[in-house]
Amino acid sequence: MKTSYQYRLKPTKEQAEKIDNTLDMLRCQYNYQLAQRFDWYEQNRCPIDRCSLVVCHMPDLKDKPNRFSQQATLTQLKKDRPWYKSIHSQVLQEVPKKVELAFDRWLKGDNAGKRSGKPRFKGVCQYKTFTYPQFKKEHFQNDKITLSKIGVIKVIVHRPIPDGFDIKTLSITKKADGYYATLSLDDKTVPTIKPDFKPDNIVGIDIGLIDFYVASDGSRVAAPKHLRKAERRLKSAQRKVSRRKKGSNRRRKAIQKLGKQHKKVADTRKDFHFKTANHLLKKYDVIAVEKLNIKGLAKTRLAKSINDAGWGQFISILTVKAENAYLRAIRSVET
Repeated sequence: MKTSYQYRLKPTKEQAEKIDNTLDMLRCQYNYQLAQRFDWYEQNRCPIDRCSLVVCHMPDLKDKPNRFSQQATLTQLKKDRPWYKSIHSQVLQEVPKKVELAFDRWLKGDNAGKRSGKPRFKGVCQYKTFTYPQFKKEHFQNDKITLSKIGVIKVIVHRPIPDGFDIKTLSITKKADGYYATLSLDDKTVPTIKPDFKPDNIVGIDIGLIDFYVASDGSRVAAPKHLRKAERRLKSAQRKVSRRKKGSNRRRKAIQKLGKQHKKVADTRKDFHFKTANHLLKKYDVIAVEKLNIKGLAKTRLAKSINDAGWGQFISILTVKAENAYLRAIRSVET
C-alpha cells in the first residue's frame, strides 16, 4: 500500500534562506533545460507537411535532448557555477526529469493520449518544490529531519509514521504559510482488501453544486461553497495588492496575506473532502461515483462553482482512502 504524510517544518532563518536559494537555483536550471528543448524543437520541426518531389532539402537533424543527456551536463554545471555544489546531486538530477515530463506531455500526451499545453518558464517564486528521490528512514527521527546540504530541521509531527512503512521519497514544498515536508510511504505487506469485505454493501452517489452529493439511499450533504463565503475577504486582500507599488515591501507583504487567504480556503475545502470521504467509507464497502467530464464542465458558465466544489479532488481522496481502508477501488458509472 502506498500513501503520503505531510508535516510542517520549522526551519531557522538561515535554513529558510538555504531552501529559498535552492528553489531559485533549481528554477533557473529548469528554465535553461526547457529552453534547450524548445531550441531543438524549433530547429528540427518542419513548417510544412509536404514538399516537391524534384527538390527536397533535408536539414541536418540535431540530437534531441533527453533526461539522461541533460543530467550528464550537471557535472560541468558545478564546475562552471560552483554555487550549485550547495544542492544535493539527486535533487539537481530531478530537474531534467520534470522538464522531460512537461515537454513530453505537450508533444506526446499522457497515457490516455491527452496533451497538455506548452510548458512555461518559471518566474520568480514559481518553482516551489524539490525532491530527494532516495530518503532513508533514519534521517527522520523524533521531531527532527535531516536534509542533505541544508541541515537538521525541526518538524511538527502531528501523527507518527505507521510501523512497517518504508520512506521512498521526500519532497520539500514552500507554501504561503511556511515550508512542508511530504513523505512518500510504502508497505507491500498490507493487504489490498480487508478480510470482512462485503461487496453487497454498496452505494451510488451523484455529485452536484446545490447538494455536494446525493446517495442512492436518500442521504445527501449540502455543498459548503467555501470560495463563495470567502469572496469578500479575498476581494479586500486583492485590492490591497493592487494598490501597492510594484516591487515594494508593502506589496510583497500584501501578496503573502492574499496567498494565506487562498490557502485557508483550499485547506478548508480539503478538510471537508476528507471528512466526507471518511463518513462514506465507514458506512459502505463499495462506492460508485457518477462519471463526469469535470474538465469540460469547468470551461462552462458554471466554472467558478465547479472549481469551488472541487469534485476532482474529492474523487481522488475518496479513491485513495478506500484503498488505504482495504476496500475496493471506487467504481464509476455512467449517468
